[in-house]
Amino acid sequence: MKIPFNSSSLRGRELEYIFQTITIGQIAGDQTFSKKCHALLEQVVGVQKAMVTTSCTHALEMCALLLEIKPGDEVIVPSFTFVSTANAFALRGAKIVFADIRPDTLNLDEQKLEGLISSRTKVIVPVHYAGVGCEMDVIGEIALRHGLCVVEDNAHGLFGKFKGRGLGTFGCLAAQSFHETKNITCGEGGALLINDARLIERAEIIREKGTNRSRFFRGQVDKYSWVDLGSSYVMSDVLAAFLYAQLEAWQTIQAQRRGIWEYYDQHLRDQLQKYGTGCPIVPAYCEQAFHMYYLMMPSFQQRQACISFLKSRGILSVFHYVPLHLSPMGKRFSGQIANCPVSEDKSDRLLRLPFYNSLERADQDQVIEAVLDFHKQTI
Repeated sequence: MKIPFNSSSLRGRELEYIFQTITIGQIAGDQTFSKKCHALLEQVVGVQKAMVTTSCTHALEMCALLLEIKPGDEVIVPSFTFVSTANAFALRGAKIVFADIRPDTLNLDEQKLEGLISSRTKVIVPVHYAGVGCEMDVIGEIALRHGLCVVEDNAHGLFGKFKGRGLGTFGCLAAQSFHETKNITCGEGGALLINDARLIERAEIIREKGTNRSRFFRGQVDKYSWVDLGSSYVMSDVLAAFLYAQLEAWQTIQAQRRGIWEYYDQHLRDQLQKYGTGCPIVPAYCEQAFHMYYLMMPSFQQRQACISFLKSRGILSVFHYVPLHLSPMGKRFSGQIANCPVSEDKSDRLLRLPFYNSLERADQDQVIEAVLDFHKQTI
């Protein structure tokens, strides 16, 4: 493709920092650059503790372990999300209860949430789709009233805010992604954000294969041993060095992505409205993370045709999630087919446009021209 859907790029000091960590002999995890990443995330996002992990998937698995999810527990997740959101809890034997999404932001529909809660419900997992915050005040109030934990899947939402408060700070736990498609990346990586201080020490143990190795290295015990369940969730400091260079430049990256998002919006929203094609909806009280720009096409057939048309112009565009409640494993772990009509409708019609940090204005103009040409010729 002449214009890919995604392309990773350096922000300045990635190679310098990788060279440093190799030169000083610190390539395992939780060393100089991991600690720098932790400190920056804690300060900028405003969480009590951040721990970089091998992936967002693993951060979510840590959440399931920390909250002691067991067979028979129920966990509510939106059907319109990546498989990891549900899989992390299904691995612990939980029944997955799929929630439908709002037709505007494509986030978990908080108005339908309470009807999904039972005596076995333990966790609600809101996903901040496209980096636009869920209705966290309502979700938090419902969770408090029913004695439930909230885990934010914030894979899209780093540096976004809901009513002035950072995404990732509402739940007792939150998970971040630094996959290559995200605003801030190290190829593969994630972070666990902890807002409940009672969970910090155990999170360290779970992340270190179930051992108290971190306490040993701090001199708090004279030897370390296997003390809990856990796995190998620690990010290599080589990746952390790359990640820290990206995190250092977070304001520049966010400003650049905001410019790309707003340029798409300026040239597409009004033009496409007359064809019945929608653009992202961001409530005024949400400060989005500028993670993606998508179109909501009038029909599945037109979405597919537009993808093919853009491809003929050398432009790669993609659809997004297939609702999990329709998948074989979704049916297995929920025990039934959920009623999620909005998820099914939006999934059929959503089209994501190329969006990455180094997207040039000239290439973006080509994408915009192709999208408008398709609508003029086809719809």
